[in-house]
Amino acid sequence: MKKWWVTYLVFFHFYVLNAQTYRKNEINIEKLIEELFAMQQDDEDYENVYEGLLQLFLNPIHLNKTNPEELKSIYILNPFQINSFFEYKKAFGDLMSIYELQAIPGFDLQTIYKIIPFVTLEDRSETSNRPLWERISRERDAYFLFRQNRVLETRRGFTPPDTLSNGRLTSRYLGDPNNLYARFRIQHSKDFSLGFTIDKDPGEEFVWDPNTKRYGFNFLSYHFTLYNQKKWKTLTIGDFQAQFGQGLVYGAGFSVGKGAETITTVRRSSIGLRPYTGAMEFGFFRGVGATYKHKNIEATLIASQAPRDGNVQAVLDTLEQEDLVITSLQLSGLHRTPTEIAYKDQVRERNLGGNIQYTNQNKKLQLGINTLFTKYSQNFQRNPQIYNQFEFSGPQNYIQSLYFSYNFQNYYLFGESARSKSGGFGSVIGLMSSLGKNIDFSMLWRKFDRNFHTFYGNAFSENTRPINERGIYLGLNFRPNIRYNWSIYYDQFKFPWIKFRTYAPSQGHEWLTRFTYRPSKATLLFFQFREESKARNISETRPFQSTYQLSQGKKWNYVVNLDYKVNENWSIKSRVMGSRFDFDNQITKGFAISQDLNADYQKWRISTRLVLFQTDNYDNRQYIYERNVLWAFSIPALQGQGMRYYTLAQYRVSQKLTIWARFSRTIYSDREGIGSGLQTIEGNRQTEAIFQLRYQFNR
Repeated sequence: MKKWWVTYLVFFHFYVLNAQTYRKNEINIEKLIEELFAMQQDDEDYENVYEGLLQLFLNPIHLNKTNPEELKSIYILNPFQINSFFEYKKAFGDLMSIYELQAIPGFDLQTIYKIIPFVTLEDRSETSNRPLWERISRERDAYFLFRQNRVLETRRGFTPPDTLSNGRLTSRYLGDPNNLYARFRIQHSKDFSLGFTIDKDPGEEFVWDPNTKRYGFNFLSYHFTLYNQKKWKTLTIGDFQAQFGQGLVYGAGFSVGKGAETITTVRRSSIGLRPYTGAMEFGFFRGVGATYKHKNIEATLIASQAPRDGNVQAVLDTLEQEDLVITSLQLSGLHRTPTEIAYKDQVRERNLGGNIQYTNQNKKLQLGINTLFTKYSQNFQRNPQIYNQFEFSGPQNYIQSLYFSYNFQNYYLFGESARSKSGGFGSVIGLMSSLGKNIDFSMLWRKFDRNFHTFYGNAFSENTRPINERGIYLGLNFRPNIRYNWSIYYDQFKFPWIKFRTYAPSQGHEWLTRFTYRPSKATLLFFQFREESKARNISETRPFQSTYQLSQGKKWNYVVNLDYKVNENWSIKSRVMGSRFDFDNQITKGFAISQDLNADYQKWRISTRLVLFQTDNYDNRQYIYERNVLWAFSIPALQGQGMRYYTLAQYRVSQKLTIWARFSRTIYSDREGIGSGLQTIEGNRQTEAIFQLRYQFNR
């Protein structure tokens, strides 16, 4: 029986490779992001999401050695597919080809193409017998990447300073307008990883000045990680992140939340420790981490001491003596002006944490305990505001949690409950299930107290942080056949205490539906509609109103999208999107129309787009994900009236060297100035140019 399957699949493999060109070592980020993030918005940490996606891509899952937890972490397979995968392996043994996946119930070609970048059947475990230095020096997955980009127009911050009436000069940026970024990495999946990332933002000065803690590039991240060293599952030094449970304590992995994928993204996976390779200057540990495995139990220890940018001020205590306190942490990572430089590395953050996790023999039950103790070099004392009186204060915080995950056939139950030093609780419990071969269902309930404090959490929530929120989410996905797909979610949430821009307890809801039609391999059409209802202060839009009066703002977004592959080399993409916002009996609107033309000729690729947009105000800004150079992202907020276009070119010079170049421009027809403050551009256009190269060693 097995031999018959192999014969059939060899023929099928040959047919697939000739019917459609697909590159195993590349990923269509645009399509994946648009499926996971149904509506792009500016409060998402896309850089961290991209880094999480990069980690999954560079560390593919070995299909013959994987477990359900790993397969859930890529947010592509539903419960029925995961259960079918392991039932198939139980009946027929290990897979012999990636394309053998099509023989598994629930796996179609579209699903297989989605997961190919994140899985492998290649087993290079024999290299582990070689000395570490030899493995590192011969590793094929080694590269150096350099990127330079800048806005071609001159911002006010780069102009000569003005002289004020008191004789002082106005503030200006100290550095040049170039953004420089470089990454070096050598890694072998499940064996080792080492590298560094350096970054200089526009306006930052390239200078060696120990007094201001600036050493050329303004940011340096580095790591060295070993995997599977006997009973040590992970050993890491330098910068790293952690994810265990549902993200209440440790939530730094690739996480999505609400999107057009309404089922798989509600759950977080316990992926453990992973290197940090991004350029964001917060949200990671710097020190040592280790995971020790004994039978069914894994124990992880984290020790970290990292500098943080912060505003440290002197205040008088009860004895009228000066005491230094932290009034805020600066998360921008920018050091362009003397004020921003004064914030650099003013705070020391120490972390000591751990995790103990039990997984039963058949991998269906997972239980875990998280703990994290955080201490700052000074007391944290915020500038008092009516909305932040329950936020964290003091020099230290500790948080503990219990979590579980249980798989029963096509049903996945999961949850986590945590308590912080303040006594505030945070809890998440959910269900992800396949009710049949063609229909999936998900549900998630969460509750975060107003005084629940977690610094490295990233749980499912409506807010950007899991605090001051209660809600329930319901998701459904129906696939009557391979051509049609309908997904929908509804999320009801409450904010029991006041928050920024909402000075009274409030509530709201959000729902989204997407209908997808794929008449052929070359054509994809989808319609999407979303409604969001949230309250906020009326006084922001009308003068002489009470700060505590709220109005429920309702926003409707719609998208119509067509992707068409003309032939093996050319493809087009057309999109119409718009919005309508109703707040305090005032209705505003906005829309954008875009057209893409893409060419792919193996060694070189060109992607182009033209967008026309018009919005009444900022509430109707339109977001469209754009293609960019490798491992960079662009999601501009289009507001006002105008047009935007870009051209992206990629050329593979040789097996080792690939170069990218991108030119983008936004032209406004309703203004003669762009931006504000030191970011102001005189004129109605903004142009950005990007150049990037990647050199791959041992190719």
